[in-house]
Amino acid sequence: MRLSTRGQYGLRAMCVLGIKYGEGNIPLRLIADQENISLQYLEQIFRQLRRAGLVESARGAKGGYHLARDPVDITVGDVVRTLEGPIAPVECLSGGEECSRQDECLTREAWYRLQQSMKEALDGITLGYLCRGKPADQRRDKEKKHESRR
Repeated sequence: MRLSTRGQYGLRAMCVLGIKYGEGNIPLRLIADQENISLQYLEQIFRQLRRAGLVESARGAKGGYHLARDPVDITVGDVVRTLEGPIAPVECLSGGEECSRQDECLTREAWYRLQQSMKEALDGITLGYLCRGKPADQRRDKEKKHESRR
């Protein structure tokens, strides 16, 4: 199973908001520039994140987006499910129609265990955890060191 760019970029953008949590609204253009993601693509991703209640938006001069909850209360699984759909390695576990071979399928147990492991892993990682290293702060520290050398 591979995540699409939608899931990858969405999680990266959510990390930017997680790092800046409590600082107010962050313009989408800033996120797009910082993460080198197309603004138009990011707008589509953020529509889904807003509908899911993971981010909130504001218009105007001080407009932009911010997390709807504390980063420690948002999991990677929340973001992935919102942008990618159900976490399921095979179609028969995605919650849609039941498979006609369900009762006789010898491989279903393997796929089910994989699904549970994936859910546990993704739901066990929060944005707060991912943002603890704060790469943006590290970049600022590097810039300060560079400026002090001048």
